[in-house]
Amino acid sequence: MQIRPLTLTIKSREGIIFSGAVKTVTSNNERGRFDVLSYHANFISLIKDYVEYVTQDGKKVNLPIRDAVMKINDNKVNVYMGI
Repeated sequence: MQIRPLTLTIKSREGIIFSGAVKTVTSNNERGRFDVLSYHANFISLIKDYVEYVTQDGKKVNLPIRDAVMKINDNKVNVYMGI
């Protein structure tokens, strides 16, 4: 089975902050830190503190946030900041 990269889009009220293929996404919710990998189960969660992702070339990016919503559906991760 070929691993399909996640598609991550991070949006704020001002526009798109990031959009592209990534290897992993990490954040925090009320239960603690969690990771999202390819073929993750579909879900929606309120997230806080940060969104961290690893690009296809291995670069780790950490974006501080206050509160946001993360929606995962069909290997796509959407983060909506400024809720």
